[in-house]
Amino acid sequence: MGSDGRPLMAFGVMGGPMQAQGHLQLMLRILGHGQNPQAAADAPRWRILSGKRVAVEAAMPGRLTEELRALGHEIAIEPLDATFAFGGAQIVLRTSEGYVAGSDPRKDGQALAR
Repeated sequence: MGSDGRPLMAFGVMGGPMQAQGHLQLMLRILGHGQNPQAAADAPRWRILSGKRVAVEAAMPGRLTEELRALGHEIAIEPLDATFAFGGAQIVLRTSEGYVAGSDPRKDGQALAR
């Protein structure tokens, strides 16, 4: 909910075990870091496999994967064709100027306005 008590955002991430992790990542990018819905959907994702084993998309910045390794995580860099494993999102965000939408490039879809 927005500060005015009205819904702020509608979104979802398909992806089985990735679903909850994808929801968290999108919310952090949009609400925590101020990214627009399309930028958040486009961004590289990660998923926890078990314990400290983490899979990341090939587009994840190398600096970040090295920092995770330094913290003791075992990082698996997934090939570019493994995008299905990182879910697919559709997002609509209400702003003061209107609505902003995003559609995940990992899946079929598009954001349209009328």
